[in-house]
Amino acid sequence: MTEHTKYLVVGSSHAALEAVTAIRMHDAEGSLTLLTRDPHLPYSPTVLPYVVSGRFAPDGIFLRDEKFFARLGVQLKRGTALKALHAERNAAELADGSEIAYEKILLATGASPAIPPIPGLDQVSYHVLRTLDDATKLNAAIKNSKQAVVLGAGLVGMHAAENLVKAGAKVTIVEMAKQLTDGYFDAIAAGLIEKAFTDNGATILTGSRVVKLAPSAVGAMLTLENGTTLEADLLLVATGVRPNMDYLAGSAVEHDRGILVSDSMQTSVPNVWSAGDCAQAKGFFTDDKVMNAILPDATEQGRIAGMAMAGDPGLKQYPGGVPLNTYHFFGRHAISVGSSRVPEGGEMVTRFDEASGRYLKAIFSADNRLTGIYGVNEFFDGGVMCQLILRRIDLSPVKQRFLAEPMKVGREIMSKTWR
Repeated sequence: MTEHTKYLVVGSSHAALEAVTAIRMHDAEGSLTLLTRDPHLPYSPTVLPYVVSGRFAPDGIFLRDEKFFARLGVQLKRGTALKALHAERNAAELADGSEIAYEKILLATGASPAIPPIPGLDQVSYHVLRTLDDATKLNAAIKNSKQAVVLGAGLVGMHAAENLVKAGAKVTIVEMAKQLTDGYFDAIAAGLIEKAFTDNGATILTGSRVVKLAPSAVGAMLTLENGTTLEADLLLVATGVRPNMDYLAGSAVEHDRGILVSDSMQTSVPNVWSAGDCAQAKGFFTDDKVMNAILPDATEQGRIAGMAMAGDPGLKQYPGGVPLNTYHFFGRHAISVGSSRVPEGGEMVTRFDEASGRYLKAIFSADNRLTGIYGVNEFFDGGVMCQLILRRIDLSPVKQRFLAEPMKVGREIMSKTWR
C-alpha cells in the first residue's frame, strides 16, 4: 500500500529543517513527512570537525530532537534513502522498495564526497568526512595515526589535518592547486594558513597530484606525479563534494552541476522544489546559476522553498548566492565574504601586517558598494558583511572608518538599516 503525504521533505540538515518550520508557519495541519537516509537525528555537517577533534560528543550535536517533530506533527523517517523520483505521478520510490505519494516534494539531499579517479584507490582503505559516522570513525583512527596523508586542501581537509597534527601524527597535505584553500582565500591568506601548518610540523605539497595508490605494510603507498612516494597509516580523501541527485535518473527534473531552481526554489517540474547543497540557484554577482554550498544559503533556500510549497504570501524571492566561509586554524581565523573579482571601475584595498599576521582585503564597486571582504585575524561579522553586499549599501560616507574598523562600522550601519 502506498503511503500519502501532502508535503515530503527529503533530507534532514539546515535546508530541510528550515523548510519544515516555514511550511508549519503557514499550514499547521497538512500531513508532512521528513525522509532522511541518515540513521541519526538531524545535525549540521559544519560541526563534524569538532566531533573528529573530540571537542563535541557525537550525541551532543543534534539540531532537533524527536519531540520537535512530534510537536509539529511531522513524521520522521530515518535511515531511508530516496531511490527514484517519479515526478510524473508525484511519487517517491524509496530504497526499501516502498513508495510515498506526495502533493509537494522538497529535494534537500545535500552532497557526498567526490572520490577522485586515482588508480589503486579502491585497493586501499581511506576515510572521508561528510556524515556523523564518518566523523566518529575518523576520531577513532586519528588517535592511532603516526603518519597521515590528506588529499585536498579545502576547509574539510585542513580541519582534519590540524586535528592530526595536534594528535601527534606526521601529516602531509597533497593539493593539486597552486595554493591551499583555493576558491576560498587569496594567495596572501593561503600563505598565512600554510605558515601556521608548517610551523606546527605539517608538510604541504601544493601543485601536486597523486597518480597511483597501492596497499603497503603500514596502510597505503602513494605515488605523486613527480615520482615522490609517501606512505600513510591514515589516508583522508577530501577532494570536494558532489550533489546527491542520482535519484533523478530518468526524471524530467533539469539538473546541471546541481538541481536547477528558480528564485522560489522551484525545479523545472511542477510540485518539486530543491534547496541546500544539492541546488543550483542564481548567484548574486552573476545571472548564471551557481553552487553555493554554505550554511546561511541552505537556511535561506530552505525557508523560501517551504514558504513557496505552503503558498505563504509573505514569500520573498531568493536574492542570489553570496559566498561566505569562516575557518579557524591553530587559534587564528580566516573569513571570506563575497566575490574576489574587482568590478569594472571598482577598487581593491588591502592592509597586511606581517608581524601580527593580520590581513584585510576589501573590494568595492565604482560607486563604493562592498562586493567582497577577506580577512585573516581581522575581526568582522560575516553575516553583517553579507547584508552590506546584498543590500548594496553605499559606503562612501564611512569608507575610511569602515576599512579601519569593519566590525564596528558594519554593525553601526546595519543597526540603522536592518528591517
